[in-house]
Amino acid sequence: MSSKLMPRQPVPALKVPTIEHGDWDLAAQKPSYFTLILVYRGLHCPICRGYLKELQTLQDEFEKHGVNVLALSTDTEERAQTTHTQWGLTGLPLGYGLSIEAARAWGLYISASRGVTSAGIEEPARFAEPGLFLIRPDGTLYAASVNTMPFARPHFKDVLMALDFIIKNDYPARGEA
Repeated sequence: MSSKLMPRQPVPALKVPTIEHGDWDLAAQKPSYFTLILVYRGLHCPICRGYLKELQTLQDEFEKHGVNVLALSTDTEERAQTTHTQWGLTGLPLGYGLSIEAARAWGLYISASRGVTSAGIEEPARFAEPGLFLIRPDGTLYAASVNTMPFARPHFKDVLMALDFIIKNDYPARGEA
Protein backbone atom coordinates (compact mmCIF):
# COMPACT_ATOMS: atom_id res chain seq x y z
CA MET A 1 0.00 0.00 0.00
CA SER A 2 1.37 3.42 -0.94
CA SER A 3 1.53 6.34 1.47
CA LYS A 4 -0.09 9.61 0.57
CA LEU A 5 2.09 12.70 0.59
CA MET A 6 0.32 15.97 1.22
CA PRO A 7 1.11 19.32 -0.40
CA ARG A 8 2.62 21.87 2.01
CA GLN A 9 3.73 19.03 4.32
CA PRO A 10 7.28 17.68 4.74
CA VAL A 11 8.31 14.85 2.45
CA PRO A 12 10.27 11.84 3.73
CA ALA A 13 14.02 12.22 4.09
CA LEU A 14 15.89 11.11 0.99
CA LYS A 15 19.58 10.31 0.73
CA VAL A 16 20.88 8.22 -2.17
CA PRO A 17 24.13 7.56 -3.99
CA THR A 18 24.47 8.81 -7.57
CA ILE A 19 26.59 7.70 -10.49
CA GLU A 20 28.56 10.92 -11.13
CA HIS A 21 27.66 13.23 -8.28
CA GLY A 22 28.46 11.35 -5.05
CA ASP A 23 25.87 11.04 -2.32
CA TRP A 24 22.75 13.14 -2.86
CA ASP A 25 20.75 14.38 0.11
CA LEU A 26 17.43 16.19 -0.26
CA ALA A 27 18.06 18.08 2.98
CA ALA A 28 21.27 19.52 1.49
CA GLN A 29 19.56 20.90 -1.62
CA LYS A 30 19.38 24.69 -1.74
CA PRO A 31 17.51 25.51 -4.96
CA SER A 32 16.03 28.96 -5.56
CA TYR A 33 12.56 27.46 -6.03
CA PHE A 34 12.29 23.67 -6.18
CA THR A 35 14.00 20.31 -6.31
CA LEU A 36 12.56 18.08 -9.02
CA ILE A 37 12.82 14.39 -8.17
CA LEU A 38 11.99 12.11 -11.06
CA VAL A 39 11.61 8.46 -10.14
CA TYR A 40 11.94 6.20 -13.18
CA ARG A 41 11.31 2.47 -13.46
CA GLY A 42 14.89 1.45 -14.22
CA LEU A 43 17.21 0.09 -16.88
CA HIS A 44 14.60 -2.36 -18.13
CA CYS A 45 12.17 0.39 -19.22
CA PRO A 46 12.51 1.61 -22.82
CA ILE A 47 10.03 4.45 -22.17
CA CYS A 48 12.19 5.68 -19.30
CA ARG A 49 15.15 5.91 -21.64
CA GLY A 50 13.47 8.51 -23.83
CA TYR A 51 12.01 10.30 -20.82
CA LEU A 52 15.38 10.66 -19.08
CA LYS A 53 17.09 11.74 -22.31
CA GLU A 54 14.47 14.50 -22.61
CA LEU A 55 15.06 15.55 -19.01
CA GLN A 56 18.80 15.64 -19.67
CA THR A 57 18.33 17.97 -22.64
CA LEU A 58 16.16 20.30 -20.52
CA GLN A 59 18.25 20.15 -17.34
CA ASP A 60 19.80 23.58 -18.01
CA GLU A 61 16.31 25.06 -18.45
CA PHE A 62 15.23 23.66 -15.10
CA GLU A 63 18.37 25.09 -13.51
CA LYS A 64 17.60 28.52 -15.07
CA HIS A 65 14.20 28.26 -13.36
CA GLY A 66 15.90 27.69 -10.00
CA VAL A 67 15.17 23.96 -9.96
CA ASN A 68 17.64 21.24 -8.94
CA VAL A 69 17.08 17.90 -10.68
CA LEU A 70 17.55 14.27 -9.63
CA ALA A 71 16.55 11.16 -11.58
CA LEU A 72 16.24 8.15 -9.29
CA SER A 73 15.34 4.46 -9.40
CA THR A 74 15.28 1.35 -7.27
CA ASP A 75 17.98 -0.12 -9.54
CA THR A 76 21.25 -1.41 -8.14
CA GLU A 77 24.49 0.50 -8.70
CA GLU A 78 25.44 -1.88 -11.52
CA ARG A 79 22.14 -1.36 -13.36
CA ALA A 80 22.29 2.40 -12.79
CA GLN A 81 25.82 2.51 -14.17
CA THR A 82 24.65 0.61 -17.25
CA THR A 83 21.74 3.05 -17.60
CA HIS A 84 24.12 6.00 -17.31
CA THR A 85 26.52 4.61 -19.90
CA GLN A 86 24.12 3.04 -22.42
CA TRP A 87 21.62 5.90 -22.30
CA GLY A 88 24.33 8.59 -22.44
CA LEU A 89 23.15 10.45 -19.34
CA THR A 90 26.35 12.34 -18.58
CA GLY A 91 25.69 15.35 -16.37
CA LEU A 92 22.25 14.28 -15.17
CA PRO A 93 22.30 13.40 -11.47
CA LEU A 94 21.31 9.73 -11.55
CA GLY A 95 20.48 8.22 -8.18
CA TYR A 96 20.05 4.55 -7.46
CA GLY A 97 19.25 2.16 -4.67
CA LEU A 98 15.92 3.67 -3.60
CA SER A 99 14.50 1.01 -1.31
CA ILE A 100 11.02 -0.37 -1.87
CA GLU A 101 10.09 0.87 1.61
CA ALA A 102 11.30 4.39 0.80
CA ALA A 103 9.46 4.28 -2.54
CA ARG A 104 6.25 3.39 -0.69
CA ALA A 105 6.86 6.24 1.79
CA TRP A 106 6.97 8.60 -1.20
CA GLY A 107 3.61 7.23 -2.38
CA LEU A 108 5.01 5.33 -5.36
CA TYR A 109 3.40 2.20 -6.72
CA ILE A 110 5.46 -0.99 -6.72
CA SER A 111 5.40 -3.60 -9.48
CA ALA A 112 6.58 -7.20 -9.57
CA SER A 113 8.70 -8.54 -12.39
CA ARG A 114 6.96 -9.76 -15.52
CA GLY A 115 10.21 -11.08 -16.99
CA VAL A 116 12.08 -9.63 -19.95
CA THR A 117 10.84 -6.31 -21.38
CA SER A 118 10.67 -5.19 -25.00
CA ALA A 119 14.15 -3.73 -24.42
CA GLY A 120 15.39 -7.31 -23.85
CA ILE A 121 16.25 -6.65 -20.19
CA GLU A 122 14.96 -8.58 -17.20
CA GLU A 123 12.85 -6.55 -14.78
CA PRO A 124 13.98 -6.59 -11.14
CA ALA A 125 11.88 -8.69 -8.75
CA ARG A 126 10.27 -5.47 -7.44
CA PHE A 127 10.64 -1.88 -8.64
CA ALA A 128 8.97 1.51 -8.29
CA GLU A 129 6.68 2.89 -10.95
CA PRO A 130 7.30 6.50 -12.08
CA GLY A 131 6.75 9.63 -10.08
CA LEU A 132 7.62 13.29 -10.44
CA PHE A 133 7.89 15.48 -7.34
CA LEU A 134 8.50 19.19 -6.90
CA ILE A 135 9.85 19.92 -3.43
CA ARG A 136 10.20 23.40 -1.96
CA PRO A 137 13.55 24.40 -0.39
CA ASP A 138 11.95 23.96 3.05
CA GLY A 139 11.41 20.23 2.31
CA THR A 140 7.65 20.43 1.76
CA LEU A 141 5.79 18.94 -1.16
CA TYR A 142 4.68 21.43 -3.78
CA ALA A 143 3.41 19.03 -6.46
CA ALA A 144 3.45 15.33 -7.32
CA SER A 145 2.48 13.15 -10.23
CA VAL A 146 2.55 9.43 -9.52
CA ASN A 147 1.90 6.72 -12.11
CA THR A 148 0.86 3.08 -11.85
CA MET A 149 2.58 2.22 -15.15
CA PRO A 150 5.13 3.72 -17.56
CA PHE A 151 2.61 5.68 -19.63
CA ALA A 152 0.97 9.14 -19.33
CA ARG A 153 3.79 10.97 -17.57
CA PRO A 154 4.03 14.78 -17.30
CA HIS A 155 5.78 16.45 -20.23
CA PHE A 156 8.85 18.37 -19.10
CA LYS A 157 8.13 21.35 -21.37
CA ASP A 158 4.69 21.61 -19.73
CA VAL A 159 6.36 21.52 -16.31
CA LEU A 160 8.71 24.33 -17.38
CA MET A 161 5.78 26.44 -18.63
CA ALA A 162 3.97 25.81 -15.35
CA LEU A 163 7.09 26.88 -13.44
CA ASP A 164 7.04 30.21 -15.30
CA PHE A 165 3.49 30.81 -14.05
CA ILE A 166 4.12 29.43 -10.55
CA ILE A 167 7.20 31.57 -9.98
CA LYS A 168 5.77 34.76 -11.54
CA ASN A 169 2.52 34.53 -9.55
CA ASP A 170 3.83 32.92 -6.36
CA TYR A 171 1.18 30.28 -7.00
CA PRO A 172 0.54 28.18 -3.89
CA ALA A 173 0.68 24.40 -3.61
CA ARG A 174 -2.77 22.91 -4.08
CA GLY A 175 -4.50 19.71 -2.96
CA GLU A 176 -3.78 20.16 0.73
CA ALA A 177 -7.39 20.19 1.97
